[in-house]
Amino acid sequence: MKYYSLNRKAPDTTFENAVIKGLAPDSGLYFPEEIKPLPASFFEDIDNKSYPEIAFEAIKQFVSPEIPEDILKTIIEETLSFDFPVVKLDENISTLELFHGPTMAFKDVGARFMARCLGYFNQNNTNEVTVLVATSGDTGGAVANGFLGVKGVNVVILYPSGKVSDIQEKQLTTLGQNITALEVDGVFDDCQDMVKKAFLDESITSKMQLTSANSINVARWLPQLFYFMFAYKQLHNQHDEIVFSIPSGNFGNICAGMVAQQLGLPIKHFIASNNANNVVTEYLKTEHYNPKPSVATISNAMDVGNPSNFIRIQEIYKNDFKRLQANLSSFSYTDEQTKEALLEIYKTYNYVADPHGAVGYLGCKDYLKTNPNAHCVFLETAHPTKFLDVVEDVIDAEITLPPQIEAVMGKEKVALQISDYEGLKGFLLGK
Repeated sequence: MKYYSLNRKAPDTTFENAVIKGLAPDSGLYFPEEIKPLPASFFEDIDNKSYPEIAFEAIKQFVSPEIPEDILKTIIEETLSFDFPVVKLDENISTLELFHGPTMAFKDVGARFMARCLGYFNQNNTNEVTVLVATSGDTGGAVANGFLGVKGVNVVILYPSGKVSDIQEKQLTTLGQNITALEVDGVFDDCQDMVKKAFLDESITSKMQLTSANSINVARWLPQLFYFMFAYKQLHNQHDEIVFSIPSGNFGNICAGMVAQQLGLPIKHFIASNNANNVVTEYLKTEHYNPKPSVATISNAMDVGNPSNFIRIQEIYKNDFKRLQANLSSFSYTDEQTKEALLEIYKTYNYVADPHGAVGYLGCKDYLKTNPNAHCVFLETAHPTKFLDVVEDVIDAEITLPPQIEAVMGKEKVALQISDYEGLKGFLLGK
């Protein structure tokens, strides 16, 4: 499979090069040259396939021929070492739990898959690769855990000071080894801008090989299509019209779901559920795309004012606004509405959601008002204990900490503080 830059001013490249480089030389995101639908028989027979078998068939075309099939199967088996259960709340609403991995966030799959791909590509390489990544919450911990101890790979994580939860911060600042955390005086968009700037800075790239583990990287982004297939396997015998409500920040997850749909997965519709960072919600109303500074919310992993992956979504729909509008709805919610939803889910269904899942739940409710026959699945993207203060305060109950969270609570935070791009540059160049 070849990949092209969405800025269309760089040469086409291989999967391996797209993974190692992260961003194209013209600063564009890479996109596969083709999405070839799977045969209808694949979905008709999905009940007889294991999760690794489903994932292998779904991702194979995107990584061939650089990763041999036997290696790819091993990578997938190691990546998918935990469960992805659908929990039914009522006849119209379910939640897909994506928090059963080591850092209890949906990004575990993409981070683990990418780390193993990069480890394979780097196995005979004497040059070190530096993974440079910005996080608004869960990406940092997932990437840190996924890449911990990977030979020839150093990881540098930028996160906004005071704008990630205590547990999220612990997960990305306590591992040591080949992981370094940089605490940025700013918001997530500042972190993301610094990362993009570093990729285009020849004074850095001439001295070291940089790659990114944000969802701009194809190996981090594409494996997220597995979730939608796993949910479909669990629900398709009970429901004809399956709709997904995705809590959306950088829009990588929902974009991967749209790739699954392009592969032939029978998904009726997508809902981008936003917090106060509602650029896409407004775009679908007005057809005007106006990025703006991000706003801090209790669903912090979605605090993105200029979502990187939305350009990939536009590419899938060939920039046809009407086609996109027909397949994507979007709603935006305040922190107060999110808290009300957390309490409603707890009282009505005895289910503890996290703030991001609560935003997804609200998207389901709004969509179902005009589509009562649909079955809407909201993605529960992180375990509620990662947002302990907010969730316990709202539901007025204590949540038991799972082992993955307990393991980091007593560890000491180690982070270097920077305030601007020069701080990042100085660190990378060892000044």
